[in-house]
Amino acid sequence: MVLRHYRRGGMMARFAEKTYLFTGFEQTRSVAEFRLLGRLHSLGLPVPEAVAAIAWKYRLFWYRAAILVERIPNSVTFSDSDRLSDESLWAQLGQVIRRFHDNGLNHVDLNCDNILVAEDRLYLIDFDRCKLVPESENETDSAWKQRNLERLQRSIRKRCLDLSPSEQERFWQYLLKAYHRQP
Repeated sequence: MVLRHYRRGGMMARFAEKTYLFTGFEQTRSVAEFRLLGRLHSLGLPVPEAVAAIAWKYRLFWYRAAILVERIPNSVTFSDSDRLSDESLWAQLGQVIRRFHDNGLNHVDLNCDNILVAEDRLYLIDFDRCKLVPESENETDSAWKQRNLERLQRSIRKRCLDLSPSEQERFWQYLLKAYHRQP
């Protein structure tokens, strides 16, 4: 993968380029992610704005794809946040994940690096391979939701090393309580 940064309206944007098996331009991952970001943005979910997507055929069976996404100013990854010991941050994350799940987003790579903290707001990023689940499959206890949460919990255990295991578990419970909307 090649990462490049470009200026757009005074803010940096992220440009990620990858190579994949070609099955048609409409099926390219960058185009799918671009469309998904547009849909999530229209639902009012906290995501960066997709600026552009491109795919071009490379050799016989391959293609390269890239997406340009607006940068979230003054943001850091979740595990790098100076608010990591703040219970309200964990509760806020539980609420944000619940909003995405309620709207049917299956974020297959939900991890600390794909959650940005910018002052008092949280954003999810990196929607490659993610999809919106049909309403008929969006049950409260859907297995895909549990897999998203389990993926995030594994990431927290690996990436939030400034917190002891007992602190990680305590903060995780704040996240789950807010996710499940318990008083």
